[in-house]
Amino acid sequence: MREHSWVCTLVTQILICSVLFIIIKIGETQNHVFDGRPQRRPLDVLFLSVLGGHRRVEEQFLLIKQMAKVTKVYNAQFVVNISELGEEDPLAQNATGHFQSLNIPWYSTKTLKGHGVDHYLKQVKIPYGTTLDLIAVNSGLFQGPPTGARKHQLIWLTKTLKESISDWRVVVGFHPVSACNGTTHGRENFEDQHHIFLRYGVNLYLSGLACAEYVQKEGAPLLNNTSKMEKGPYLISVDKMSLHHKGRVNGFLLHRVSPLEFVTYVVNLRGEVVERSELQQRGEEVMYLENFKHE
Repeated sequence: MREHSWVCTLVTQILICSVLFIIIKIGETQNHVFDGRPQRRPLDVLFLSVLGGHRRVEEQFLLIKQMAKVTKVYNAQFVVNISELGEEDPLAQNATGHFQSLNIPWYSTKTLKGHGVDHYLKQVKIPYGTTLDLIAVNSGLFQGPPTGARKHQLIWLTKTLKESISDWRVVVGFHPVSACNGTTHGRENFEDQHHIFLRYGVNLYLSGLACAEYVQKEGAPLLNNTSKMEKGPYLISVDKMSLHHKGRVNGFLLHRVSPLEFVTYVVNLRGEVVERSELQQRGEEVMYLENFKHE
């Protein structure tokens, strides 16, 4: 009888422990879904995007510090630096010079050394045979009257997208790709590029400015006039109807890419995830606008 009682007690304890374990795991799963914290899944590709350029020393330190922390915690593979300064960008130089975790590839919206052109394609492999195309363009070519350089870039962009068999296509440029609030201001400078995006299935556009209203006149300092300019980075979802601008933040974006979804977390200078957006391969999009705490 004693032996039977002992066995029952042991079995009961095992069942209780199992139930507690299941409850804890369910709670963890729910936290991942509802608190907005970036998930770390071994087979996903994670990278950062940030607006480069000149910043105040204190702001730059906070930005780089949070980028370094996120890169280390989530093992981000590279950084997309949205900047007109290319590899001479002070943010990139200070980040890689002072934080070991940020000594990863940095891709700028300006030509890479030795390329000799202002556009290029970077292909990133994702598990299960899928790929991500990062297509950098010289968006400054669309800010003035048509030129031979603009025509050449449009031909290259069309050819690159037409030949692409990648699952995700992300175009990166410093300037916007649409006019503001549906106005006609500057629209003629974007129609060709927008049409190409839609025709050849560009999923997302990363930019430093939201729309044409914030583009300064030729010869005026662009990055220093922060009082009249909404700074990015901006994530713009491209579909057959319109271009959807995601809200701005003084911080950076963390992107998590898998074969089926492209999830972006907006991180501010305090390390808080303040917004999350999710784009799925079938075209559905989900936005999370609650205030989240990034740990």
